[in-house]
Amino acid sequence: MRSEAVVFVDDGDIPNNPLPLIVYQGAIDPVSPDPAVAFETLFQRHGWGGSWRNGIFPFHHYHSTAHEVLGIAAGEAEVRFGGEDGQTLTVRAGDAVLIPAGVGHKRISATHDLLVIGAYPGGQRADLMREGAEDKAGIRRRVNAVPLPGADPVLGEGGPIAEYWRPVSRHR
Repeated sequence: MRSEAVVFVDDGDIPNNPLPLIVYQGAIDPVSPDPAVAFETLFQRHGWGGSWRNGIFPFHHYHSTAHEVLGIAAGEAEVRFGGEDGQTLTVRAGDAVLIPAGVGHKRISATHDLLVIGAYPGGQRADLMREGAEDKAGIRRRVNAVPLPGADPVLGEGGPIAEYWRPVSRHR
């Protein structure tokens, strides 16, 4: 498995976050008997719950009260992260994406079989914020107040969160 980190700056509308988005290529074997259950089990093992199964909204949105992990159980999608001027990434079956609170995401295109498993750190409940939301100062306060999760959703106690998020959080 390989991980990659991408930072998105506040674009004036989508707050984004100084914590980087983390892409885990090949987080699970996509040809396992049931990739959706494999992602749910993996996330739960590391303290991430509130799981859901669906796709990715086709509009810019973000969460100001929770970090989110997406596991791609089936299919493939092009997703724009970071707002309209952000970056489009391709995610495939077996990949996972850890999205810090405030980071915008929008499905650009997807295969017909796309299945996404989402989850949140224990104790966090996600709201749904869309581009153009009012109370930008309040939204940014909420994003900055979201605590770091206890463990990486894919690799547990160590993992990319320890490498990429903990050093940044000391300077927030």
